[in-house]
Amino acid sequence: MRPFEYAAPESTHEALDLPGAYLAGGTTLVDLMKLEVMTPDHVVDITRLPLRGIHPGPDGLRIGALELMEDVAHHHGIYPVIRQALLQSASPQLRNMATIGGNLLQRTRCGFFRDVATPCNKRAPGTGCPAQTGGNRSHAVLGTSSACVATHPSDLAVALVALNASVRLATRTGERTVEVAGLYTLPGDTPHVEHQVKPGELVTEVIVPPLPWASRSVYVKVRDRRSYEFALTSAAVAVDLDGGAIHNARIAAGGVGTVPWRLPEVEAALRGGPATVEAFEAAAELSARGARPLADNAFKVPLLKRTIVRALVEATR
Repeated sequence: MRPFEYAAPESTHEALDLPGAYLAGGTTLVDLMKLEVMTPDHVVDITRLPLRGIHPGPDGLRIGALELMEDVAHHHGIYPVIRQALLQSASPQLRNMATIGGNLLQRTRCGFFRDVATPCNKRAPGTGCPAQTGGNRSHAVLGTSSACVATHPSDLAVALVALNASVRLATRTGERTVEVAGLYTLPGDTPHVEHQVKPGELVTEVIVPPLPWASRSVYVKVRDRRSYEFALTSAAVAVDLDGGAIHNARIAAGGVGTVPWRLPEVEAALRGGPATVEAFEAAAELSARGARPLADNAFKVPLLKRTIVRALVEATR
């Protein structure tokens, strides 16, 4: 780890005036600093800022960016899909350190990104993407480009995209709100630009809009082992069930996209149809449109479809 200057402001205004990388739980930043993937000259410890609390309000449930993942998962007002996404993330030890804001802005787990001895367009623009031709079993099949095929790592973000949640950002001139679905950027030719948070901005809270039927929601995560593993595929599903028919649905996928992947075509195919496995399978066929599998990850296409069907079955029991 390289030397750096450290600051611990006590107000959001003071933090925004300081240059450097923000440090909260440190479960991503410290990791990457040890690997020298990230080498900030300044680190700004924001743990003293008043960015905590889980509060219902007229615009929905507001979750402070510094709330810990484990605490949010066990809060009584959290929708099941968020709780399940959090509890299937990382390990209990990490969830007791990691914050909600940090989870949403964590960096990819692509092995080439984390290995400074290899090229990586996300880490060093213009150097290349070795994952295109080798070691790409865990990589994305949706939203990829010739410059990058790294998957987005956050389970929580997938659940929030399905629920149309937003993040509030503090800036030096005020505040702005961005939907989580629009927070992340596709790699295109600039994979090093991962999100819409600009220098001098800070995530202060997550806002989950009211959605009464999200009480019928699930998060299904398929991975190589049950704990401390990232998704091969995942599905966040919320269903408005009217008798034996689906009145409405929200679906997003993880583990397969360069960003959390909302599936509006699948949602539309389900609306007004029966809550049957056959209907779920037909709708799930639309989930992989535009997929570009690589040599080692083509299995993710059928696995994504099966994961969505499984989530829909669980949500409509």
